[in-house]
Amino acid sequence: MENLVSPNDSAYSKRANAVATILFFILTVLILLPILLVFIVSFSTMDSITEVGYSFFPKGLSLDAYRYLMNSGSYLVRAFFNSVLITISATLLGLFLMCPMAYVISRKEFRYRQILLVFLMIPMLFSGGMVASYMVNTQVLHLNNTYFALILPGLCSTWYILILRNYFQSAIPDSLIESAGLDGCRHPQIFLFIVVPVAKPVIMTVAVLQMFSFWNSWYPSLLYIDSNHTELYPLQYVLVNMERSIDAITKDAQYLSGMQASVAPAATIRMAMVVIVVLPVMILFPFFQKFLTTGMTVGAVKG
Repeated sequence: MENLVSPNDSAYSKRANAVATILFFILTVLILLPILLVFIVSFSTMDSITEVGYSFFPKGLSLDAYRYLMNSGSYLVRAFFNSVLITISATLLGLFLMCPMAYVISRKEFRYRQILLVFLMIPMLFSGGMVASYMVNTQVLHLNNTYFALILPGLCSTWYILILRNYFQSAIPDSLIESAGLDGCRHPQIFLFIVVPVAKPVIMTVAVLQMFSFWNSWYPSLLYIDSNHTELYPLQYVLVNMERSIDAITKDAQYLSGMQASVAPAATIRMAMVVIVVLPVMILFPFFQKFLTTGMTVGAVKG
């Protein structure tokens, strides 16, 4: 049997692979360099930053930024616990609501699926605004100063529901659903024992996106949690408040005394805050990468 691939095509393929590998390597380095710079600056001294600026090769190393953050002690630990609690709760509740809803609108035999789909699309395209949302959550539902205020408003996303629906329609054959129905399974059983195991990649993809969204969220705390309930603050909002306090102290010190050395190491503290927020995400991301790749691509192709 003749070889259908000519030597020229093979050489071209090797050169193309080599070029693609080099380009992706350069792109990876360009992405990782800013992250590495943040880590290095967080351990740099203020004298080094003042003299040479943000540098990969600082003239001095120090743990002052992390010591300053650790002085908050239990306050910072409680904020970290709040962020973990809010992120896990919102992710699980969001999947519990969005997955069944996506399955319902993916089934052609459901009579009202088009109406439900329009009902879901309206808030995606048109919003009542921040004032209306705030009034409903505080005056009607009375969610202010509770964990529910940080979880419920962003629990469901129309975009995530559409991702799940497209996957259910394209990656799960109708014949599989129909055969399960002929065997006597009802839709809740079909969803739990057939659809969920098959759709694990896209469910994990939505879970990761939901986790990242809530982990990085701090603005709802500004809206719904007042200063008398600081025990409810998530980590991101605590870090934002600390940064504001450091900026205020730095400006006041410079205005009153004109001395830079007497104030907190503001630049390194900011970088240390970024490290604290990003580090858990960087640790968890490799474990979910395969689900992100599979979940976002399989559901986009019909077949």
